[in-house]
Amino acid sequence: MGHHGLEKVFRSRHFKGLVYGVALLLVITAMGTLGYHYIGRPSATWIDSFYMTFITIATIGFGETVDLSAHPMGRLFTVFIAIIGIGTLSYLFSTLVALLIDSDLNAELRKKRMEKQIAQMKGHYIVCGIGRVGSNVAHELAKTRRSLVVIERDRAVLDAWLEHHPHALYLHDDAADDDALRRAGLSNATGVFAVTGDDSHNLMVALSVKLLSSKVRVVVRLHDIRNTNKARRAGADEIVSPDFTGGMRIASAMVRPHVVNFMDQMLHSDEGQRVEQVVVPEGFDSKPLAELVPKSKDYLLMALHEHGNWVFNPSDDHMVNAGTALVLMTSPEGRMRVEKLFKV
Repeated sequence: MGHHGLEKVFRSRHFKGLVYGVALLLVITAMGTLGYHYIGRPSATWIDSFYMTFITIATIGFGETVDLSAHPMGRLFTVFIAIIGIGTLSYLFSTLVALLIDSDLNAELRKKRMEKQIAQMKGHYIVCGIGRVGSNVAHELAKTRRSLVVIERDRAVLDAWLEHHPHALYLHDDAADDDALRRAGLSNATGVFAVTGDDSHNLMVALSVKLLSSKVRVVVRLHDIRNTNKARRAGADEIVSPDFTGGMRIASAMVRPHVVNFMDQMLHSDEGQRVEQVVVPEGFDSKPLAELVPKSKDYLLMALHEHGNWVFNPSDDHMVNAGTALVLMTSPEGRMRVEKLFKV
């Protein structure tokens, strides 16, 4: 059981009940030992008194190690200790069993529930590897209201992620395994991020994805840019090198600081502002831009991408066709409003 699992056990109501039960048992044992030591004085030792308490609570019944024949109230005291002690032991046993069953049952039920949720998902993303890069990818998807499933083979790394995202959908498995990709809903997914820390493993993930579903888009993370051609042959649609993009970001911070500052502010805004894209689906007749996407304060249309060309700041009478990508600056809510305009 990982750190995440242990934390759930410690927070369980059954664990709290177990702690209270142990504390009560200790109090009863102390009370019984003190009581028998007083009732059986001067002959009863502390060992005898503790032993008498123990065999009473445990229902062993070896006899009166502390002689109570001359102390009727002592026998009533024994009845009291037996009732409270046996009741506490029964409570402790049932709570311990409930805690063990609850831990295993909850894990199994959550696994089954997640599998059902994943099977019903459509248009989601699969993040393969939830380390430093993968966690940022997952955070961006969540912040922009895109559903995702995480696949991670390292239990410690997965537990660290689940500590902060306890309701995330995940598989503890190898993302290069065909069965894991199928269980992550690959057939209904929009895209896959192969972002583990191992270039060769990312190539295997890309190859596995394309062999199972050639239409799914794959973005691959590479440390060594020399592996680009291999990644392309493996089926990667896009290749990102954190070292390369990090160098570009550092250079931009020097030569265009205001642009970098603007992008940083946008990425860290509470509204989740982003430069987004929405593709006009098949089945739409050509329409003027102003009629298809009316102006709104919820989004700012920056450019169109059509037939392999860019049209920046398009005019209102520009004819928009199916397959055209609209590039907008907007929030997740604004993006979803634009997507609704294209619902056939």
